[in-house]
Amino acid sequence: MNQTVYPQVPQTGDISSQSSAPPSSNYYPTYPSNVTQDPRYAENILEKNVGRRASFYMSYNDSLEWRDRIFTGVIEQAGRDYAVVQDETTGKYVLLWTVYLNFVEFYELPILH
Repeated sequence: MNQTVYPQVPQTGDISSQSSAPPSSNYYPTYPSNVTQDPRYAENILEKNVGRRASFYMSYNDSLEWRDRIFTGVIEQAGRDYAVVQDETTGKYVLLWTVYLNFVEFYELPILH
């Protein structure tokens, strides 16, 4: 029988004494500055195009009624995982989670950077 032998992790004390994070509740990890400034992320493209008309092509795999939907309207707000669009047919504001987003179609040249 083949047995895989994994290297042993040295035990030098409890985990809390090995943490490099300060004991403050205000600790946030630091990331390279280009991560939040990269214009290729969908969230950044949507934020830069607030006020523009677009169609959002969404898929809700677990729903029979809402399987594939298209929302067309003006982008009112955008964040890391959402977009708020004012539906042009009803005038209502729709919160769209980008986890269900397939692609966005802009009706004018989008601002990319």
